Parts: sequence; C-alpha cells; structure tokens
Amino acid sequence: MRVLFAALAAHGHVHPSIPLAIAARRAGHEVLFAAGPRFLPVLRSAGLDATPAGMELPDALDVVLSRDGASLGRDEVLGRMIGEILPHRWATDLAPLVASFRPDLIVRDAGTLGAGLAGRVAGIPVLCHGFGRVSADPIGAAMVAAFTACAAGFGVPGLTVLTGEPFLDVCPESVQAKDFLARDGRIPLRPVAWSQPGPVPGWLRERDRARPLVYVTLGTAYADAELLRTAVLATAAVAVDVVVATGPAVSPAELGALPDSVRVSPWLPQARLWRHVDLVVHHGGSGTMLGAFAAGVPQLVLPQGSDQFANAEAVHAAGAGARLLGADADRDAITGRVRDLLADEAARTAAGRLAAEIAAMPSPADLAARLPELAR
Repeated sequence: MRVLFAALAAHGHVHPSIPLAIAARRAGHEVLFAAGPRFLPVLRSAGLDATPAGMELPDALDVVLSRDGASLGRDEVLGRMIGEILPHRWATDLAPLVASFRPDLIVRDAGTLGAGLAGRVAGIPVLCHGFGRVSADPIGAAMVAAFTACAAGFGVPGLTVLTGEPFLDVCPESVQAKDFLARDGRIPLRPVAWSQPGPVPGWLRERDRARPLVYVTLGTAYADAELLRTAVLATAAVAVDVVVATGPAVSPAELGALPDSVRVSPWLPQARLWRHVDLVVHHGGSGTMLGAFAAGVPQLVLPQGSDQFANAEAVHAAGAGARLLGADADRDAITGRVRDLLADEAARTAAGRLAAEIAAMPSPADLAARLPELAR
C-alpha cells in the first residue's frame, strides 16, 4: 500500500508523525513524506523518502499581512494564515503529487488542513495525526470560516476543519480534553519521542547520578533568551546539574556566564535524554510534555503561547508537575518550584502513572498493521 504523510514545516508537527511513518515503511508499505524543504534532511535521516510541499509559516503570515493585515486583528490574521493561505498552498502542491504517487491513504498532521482537502478532492481516505492535547483556540472561528471558503474554492463546499477523518490521538486519555474524547473516530496512538540521530554527550553518561539532573528548554518556536537565562540560573540555584537545549531561536552565547553545574547545547537528542532526567523545566510544547509523560518525568511548565497554556494546565491537573504563568515565573519562584518538585513523591508517582498509561497505548507498529483496514 502507498501512504502519503504530510506535515507543516515545524518541529512540533513533523516529528510526531515520524514514528508512524517509520513503522509503516517497516511494515512493507511504500511511504512518501511531504513537508517543507528544510525538513527534508530530517526525514531522510530517519530513512524516509521525502518531497517538498507547502510553505513556511512565516511566509504564510507575510502573505496575510501584506494583503489585508492592516484591517484585521491578531486572531483573524492567524485564522486566515492557518485556514486559507497554508491549506491553499498545500492542496495546490499535493494535487500533482497525488496524481503521480497515487497514494491509497493520506496521513496528515492536525495542522495540515490542505492535505486533508487534497485527499477529499482526489477521493483518497485521510487520517488526521494529532500532535498533542486538543484545546480550544481563540483563532478557531476565523480559521473555520477561512478554511470553509478555501475548500469551496477547490469544489468541496461545506467542508469544515473537522472533516470527519479518523483522528490518531497521541495524547493519553486521562489528560485529553473531555469534550474531544466524546467525538467519533478517535484512535489512540502511543506518542513516541523522536530526535534526529546524534550521540548523547559523554559527560551525561559519566556524571554523578547522586546529583539530580534537570533539563531546561523553551523549545523551537517561543524561546526567549531572557526567560531562558532566568530559568537556567533559577534551576542552578538548587544543588543539581542542569542541561540546557537552547533551540534555534537562542544562541548559547546569549545566556552569558553560567555556573559550572550547567551544560548548554544548541541541540540535544531529546528522545534519548529522558532516561537521564529527574525533572524538566520547559515551555509547555506538546512534544516535550508528552515525552516527559512517557518517561515518567515531573515537569515545571512556563507557557509562552499557543497550546502551551492548556498543556501547562493539563500537567498541573494531572498532579505530574507545576506551572508558573507570566510575571509569576521569576527567579525565586522557579527555584522554589524546582526544589519542591524534586522532593515531591506525589508528582513523581503521578508522572509514573502517565508513563504506564502511555506504555499501554497501541504502538506505531500496531497502527501500521491497521493502515490497510483504515484506508477502506
């Protein structure tokens, strides 16, 4: 069977779909992954055939701003970007690819609405691959209106964002939004952390395990050098070792002088880091949240935007960590929460329960074996 995967050009959209794509290839299916050009080397490093499609999110935003941004509020701008500009480009790019590759099934990430539209136009079954907890979004109404109009332009009137496609849900049920759990077509899928191939630093394997290790990251999209430095220094004020991944938005040099207990890198193989970590301080991105859940690692969440606030609430409500919002995330507060969480057996127990729940979810290999059935 031929399976076409598609994901927006962002780490939080591409990476969650890679384990299923790998499992599908190992199951004998012919797999092609469509994504933004800068992610093609990432996909090929995973052994996947990859082809360019879609556009970068900043480019899509520029289109809306240059065309009608002056007359729109923030939510309308983002709604048109996600509901019109990106889907139109994706549906346009995928039309010839669908004709040449002739997929039996399209697996699109939840943000790639245009891939679902391309499947609907071509009469090909589509699965929607989630990337985290489903939460209400203030841009929702604008996005739905924009996408419905976009779909009508491709000859599919009345199509909405939720098109009835089966949804591969990588969020454990206990922390998923309750109203979403009630919808038809939800298929649980174990979230599997994936990182580009790369070694774990030698010092990490050789360090004194008697000292707790705290991992600090603010991800790839909302990282801020000032907040990251505050979080690192606050964490280092506790008697711990600290490992920091700055991500592409912050250079290690921007953090300035740091204590000897802190190791900084632009990038770390996060999927292989979890078994070394006692606590993670992070931004609330879905990939980091789910990776920590799967590893049973307590979390301190400092949300900055998008779905991160809902994720922070989910961590807090599950008892698997704590959150600090806005101005409350100062150095003293972070130090106090880090110290408390490292000693909090209840948080570690709650994180362990989530790890067990995730381990019991169907694996990517299990779902890959079901793809022919789901394509009918």
